[in-house]
Amino acid sequence: MEEEEMHIGLIGLGKMGGNMRTRLRAGGIEVTGYDRNAEVSDAASVAEMVAALPAPRTVWVMVPAGKITDAVISELGDLLEPGDLVIDGGNSRFSDDFEHAKELGAKGIDYVDAGVSGGVWGVENGYGLMVGGSAEQVARVMPVFDALRPEGPREEGFVHVGEIGAGHYAKMVHNGIEYAMMQAFAEGFELLEARKDLIKDVPGTFEAWQRGTVVRSWLLDLLVLALKEDPTLAEIEGYVEDSGEGRWTIEEAINNAVAVPTIAASIFARFVSRQEDSPAMKAVAALRNQFGGHSVVKSAE
Repeated sequence: MEEEEMHIGLIGLGKMGGNMRTRLRAGGIEVTGYDRNAEVSDAASVAEMVAALPAPRTVWVMVPAGKITDAVISELGDLLEPGDLVIDGGNSRFSDDFEHAKELGAKGIDYVDAGVSGGVWGVENGYGLMVGGSAEQVARVMPVFDALRPEGPREEGFVHVGEIGAGHYAKMVHNGIEYAMMQAFAEGFELLEARKDLIKDVPGTFEAWQRGTVVRSWLLDLLVLALKEDPTLAEIEGYVEDSGEGRWTIEEAINNAVAVPTIAASIFARFVSRQEDSPAMKAVAALRNQFGGHSVVKSAE
């Protein structure tokens, strides 16, 4: 007897969610998606999406972490039935998973958390997946994970990290490392730019690092692409936001007495990037003037 095609719901069809829907469908998974943007949505409402799914239902949530995810989880709790499963694939804090699982579990609805990495390129290259939940529930939706992950051995793009919360915890640490790696490339770029008298080809230098060197990586490949489009990055403002995972990583490091100076420095650098003028550096300039008579640059009227 031919195995029935898996059919899931997907809430949130933005840059990541929309691409994931495309990859899932290409991998043989039927997807009914819902998004507030009617132009990309398959259903007019979450309720209509749920009604289109065969029981037991599986719904993947791919919306911004925090209050929006909380609201979606609560709505699904009212719409789904015992035996259904919710997967939170957004960037939720791992501690939120405990609350979401408890809320849904009280209604007999199962829960899995999935840290997802791959960005806008995941639709072509596949997504790295870090999953938390019971072995039974993870096995139940393994065809979904297999459709999303990169081609090749499963263990190179997928890991069942542990129980509920473990997937998002692993993704949090992944993103903390990502912050630090990006900051290191950024600082190297600035130093190379500072010696343009000596270094005549900054983009070419990074490009030459793509093969054979110990710093070769996908992040390096992406920086090379960015420099090909804008060799001095003159068209970009040096303003960098953060989505929360770096902060959570540092908080967890403090709670567990683990030193993460590189990750901490990278998130603090992002804070500095958002200042037009630094109050801290004003204080340093004032102190140098007071104790040593060093000159200060007066602010413009």
